[in-house]
Amino acid sequence: MLKILLATATLIPAALLIKPKHLFMITTAYSMLITLLMLKWLEQPLNLKPYTSNTLTMLDNITSPLTIMSTWTLPLMIIASQYHLANEPVNRKRMFIATCATLQTTLIMTFTATDLIMFYIMFETTLIPTLILITRWGNQAERLAAGTYFLFYTLTGSLPLLVAILYLNTYNYHTTMLLFTLQNTLTSSCGTIMWLACMMAFMVKMPLYGLHLWLPKAHVEAPIAGSMILAAVLLKLGGYGIIRMAPLMPFTTHTIYLPFIVLSLWGMIMTSLICLRQTDLKSIIAYSSVSHMGLVIAATLIGTPWSIAGAMLLMIAHGLTSSLLFCLANTNYERTHTRTLLLTRGLMLILPLMTTWWLIASLMNLALPPTINLFGELMIITSLFNWNMTTIILTGTTTLITATYTLYIFITTQRTSSPHLTKTLTPTHAREHLLMMLHLLPLTLLITHPALMF
Repeated sequence: MLKILLATATLIPAALLIKPKHLFMITTAYSMLITLLMLKWLEQPLNLKPYTSNTLTMLDNITSPLTIMSTWTLPLMIIASQYHLANEPVNRKRMFIATCATLQTTLIMTFTATDLIMFYIMFETTLIPTLILITRWGNQAERLAAGTYFLFYTLTGSLPLLVAILYLNTYNYHTTMLLFTLQNTLTSSCGTIMWLACMMAFMVKMPLYGLHLWLPKAHVEAPIAGSMILAAVLLKLGGYGIIRMAPLMPFTTHTIYLPFIVLSLWGMIMTSLICLRQTDLKSIIAYSSVSHMGLVIAATLIGTPWSIAGAMLLMIAHGLTSSLLFCLANTNYERTHTRTLLLTRGLMLILPLMTTWWLIASLMNLALPPTINLFGELMIITSLFNWNMTTIILTGTTTLITATYTLYIFITTQRTSSPHLTKTLTPTHAREHLLMMLHLLPLTLLITHPALMF
């Protein structure tokens, strides 16, 4: 555990000291090597129990897949950002890679923390590098407003969590997740307030419908690396937090879950319908993330073994798929310098191989069999149906609308007649095809053995 953490942390000084001509190549290779070393964590010697644990960190079958996905995203972020940083001075390139490496280090510590106070500190520390990525390397003028939204939504939601953790510490004299016994310490009304305080931070992070406005803004203004890490990993911090914190509070009644489950399921339909009327390609993909995360919120709140397993699968599948969609949208943006759907049409004739990646990514997004997106969604929908039969109306409608807007994206960008500005586009590069391949490789391999994720 420590050797991975130290190796990741040393990427920060490495990015500042490597010779400029080898900067991208060495940091990409080094970060990919760290990821490959971590793959052995997927072999779970003590099933359903924490392993490789010490006083501060632990691994188990919830932590390991999410940590590996966050480290897998770092080399992809560096590959995707090369065009974006091509005209920047060397110092700014170094700072960009150092910021990404700092973000990855804090993410690994967040996912593997056993102590709630350490978890909270690392959970908040991930905000700083992400905010730097959005506000410093974003393209549009509104990026400062987007950064403010992102910061204040997340901070306001997570302040009650800090108070709750300190309150738990006064009762138990420790904040180690594995040792909590809270059944008789709180009254029912106090327990409800505690539950709300603990969960609100994660609901905002996921984000729950109604608390989601910061996400499309952050995605639209962020550079490609910011969008990738937001979609792939930072949203999953919310799901991970709910999975970790919910068992620590057995004193809450199940009725408190109901408004949040209803809101997440209703929000899935609303955000899917919003996707159908968006004009900005990145905005559609961002709203589709909110829709998919609604399923994960509902699954983690009912907390059955099937729903937790489905939530884990869907988090991993969605992380890689939405990151891939953002990369594809970025390849279009780099050529046409616009994300408006009406202006990025008919690209199949000009970039035929990129159309193949668009097709595969779209099919993954709408959960075509035998993808792990489908496994995750089916497990969640089945467990929700088993919990309450009326949920099938909401989940079924969402699945239908998801297929509609995904096909709408694909047909609009690839098949309709192209405007005149697309006649002189530069061809695709090997770097871009490598990037798409590295997104699809884990998704394809997981089809053969999806049980690694739960």
